[in-house]
Amino acid sequence: MAQTETIPIAPAPPLGFFERVRRTLDMIKFEHSVFAMPFALSGALLGWRSLDFQVDAPWLKLIFIILAMLGARSAAMTFNRILDATIDAKNPRTAMRHIPSGQLSRRFAWGFLIAASALFFLASAMLNLLCLILSPLALAIVLFYSYTKRFTTFAHLVLGFSLGIAPSAAWIAVSGSLDLRITLLSFAVMLWTAGFDIVYACQDEAFDRDAGLFSLPARLGVGRALVLSRVFHVATVLALVALSLTFGLAPWPVLPVAALLIYEHSLVKPDDLSRVNVAFFTVNGFIGIAYFVGMAIEVYRNV
Repeated sequence: MAQTETIPIAPAPPLGFFERVRRTLDMIKFEHSVFAMPFALSGALLGWRSLDFQVDAPWLKLIFIILAMLGARSAAMTFNRILDATIDAKNPRTAMRHIPSGQLSRRFAWGFLIAASALFFLASAMLNLLCLILSPLALAIVLFYSYTKRFTTFAHLVLGFSLGIAPSAAWIAVSGSLDLRITLLSFAVMLWTAGFDIVYACQDEAFDRDAGLFSLPARLGVGRALVLSRVFHVATVLALVALSLTFGLAPWPVLPVAALLIYEHSLVKPDDLSRVNVAFFTVNGFIGIAYFVGMAIEVYRNV
């Protein structure tokens, strides 16, 4: 009997640099930088208004604010994916993420994290001295979040705080100082983020409980966690209204935020989580944009 010849399979060619960058950006969902960016820009806008728009090179400042935001978020998300790779590999929902599935090496991810951090520090230095001084603290805060679900049910609020500092940071970038009024916007973003992160975490309730992770759905159950998420989002709306009144602005830009939050919660039920991704990714992306557009119109209407 003739033997069948075995044809060797050629190894896959090594990934090029730009393909690895593309995979890294896909891993960290770079397009979701839009979540907190509009709120940071709203903080910058209110800061400009407080200075009667007398700001040197405003467009240059805007560019560096955006670069700082992108650098900080990219570093934080990359660190999260590196740190959670072992956990992700055990979770059927996340096992195919880039690092646990072998699509991207930890080494390249660490290099990208360092580059993103360098971008953040450089952009902070180009804004003003206070931004540069505070930049290590800000980066430490956004990186620290990745550890928190291992020991506290407040992890969702820590994530919220990580995003919530963005509007206050943007105010500092514009003015060189901090006005406590802008912390109302930071508080609103913190609660909004914590609320939608709870919704997202409902998908992993059983896994988190078995793995000993401290998510609120694992601690409270999906039903009560969703109730708490709604409470956070009601408080978000109230904080945004208080912010507008504090700055002498009409609160109508909050209306689309409230409507979108109501819609978000209508998509998710304790016994039906099939539309969590729509609620989390799509709706929350529109919330920040709708708020910024409304605030921009209201601020310039009152100039």
